Amino acid sequence: MKLKLTRPIVFFDLETTGVDVVNDRIVELCMVKIMPDGSRITGTRRFNPLMPIPAEASAVHGITNDDVKDCPTLAQRAPQVAQFIDGCDLAGYNSNRFDVPLLVEELARNGVHIPLDDIKMIDVQSIFYKKEPRTLVAALQKYCGRELIDAHAAEADVLATIDVLEAQLEYYDDLPDNVEELAEYSKMANNVDLAGKIALNDEGVPVFTFGKHNGIEVKFALKSDPSYYSWLMKSSFTANTKNVLTSIYKSK
Repeated sequence: MKLKLTRPIVFFDLETTGVDVVNDRIVELCMVKIMPDGSRITGTRRFNPLMPIPAEASAVHGITNDDVKDCPTLAQRAPQVAQFIDGCDLAGYNSNRFDVPLLVEELARNGVHIPLDDIKMIDVQSIFYKKEPRTLVAALQKYCGRELIDAHAAEADVLATIDVLEAQLEYYDDLPDNVEELAEYSKMANNVDLAGKIALNDEGVPVFTFGKHNGIEVKFALKSDPSYYSWLMKSSFTANTKNVLTSIYKSK
C-alpha cells in the first residue's frame, strides 16, 4: 500500500437503522485493520439494534429485522470493538461526517469512550469530493475501472474504499502519502466536534455553527446567555458535542 503507516489504521463502514447520529443504531459493522507491514485483519459483525429497522433502511443495505433478531447487541460487543481500534487511526467513506460520530455515540451510550485527540481520521469521500465530486460507485469505476458489486454491504463498501484510496494515491501525485497529512487533507471543515456543531473561525476560535448563536464565539455566547449551556446539555446533541461544549464551558 502506498500510504505510509507508522501505526495501524482501521477502515470501517456502518449499516444502520437510519442517518440520525443520536437516535439511530448500528446493525452491521465491518472493520479492516491494516498494519504498518501491510498485513490485514478483517472483522464483520451484525447487531440487534433493539429497535425496528425501517423498510427504507432495509431497502438500502438489505438487512431486515429477521436477519438481526438473534444477533448480539452492540452493548455486548462494545469493549471488543473499542479494543480492536485502540491505538489505530481511522478511515472510511463519509466517515468523518457520519460513521465516526455514530460509532463514537453508540459506544459512549454503552459506557465505552474513545479518546479522539490522538486519532487521525481519513475520509476518502472528502478526498474524492475535492478531486471528483461523485459517489463511491463512480469513484471505484474512475480509479479502479470496475463496478461495485454488493454496494451498501458493509464489507464490500470497506474493501472498495481501500481500493479507491490506494488508486487515489497512485493517481494524484500531489496527495500526501502519510496518515497525518492525508487526514488533514480529508477535512471538509474546521470542526471542533464530530457533528460540526462547533467549528473554528478564521482566527482559530471555537464558534457555534447553528441556532440563535450561529457564528458567535462559544465562550462569549455561554457567558452572555448562561441558560444556553443547560439547554444544550438537555437537548438531543451527541455525547461528543456535549463533551466538547463542556470542555469549552469549563475553560471559560
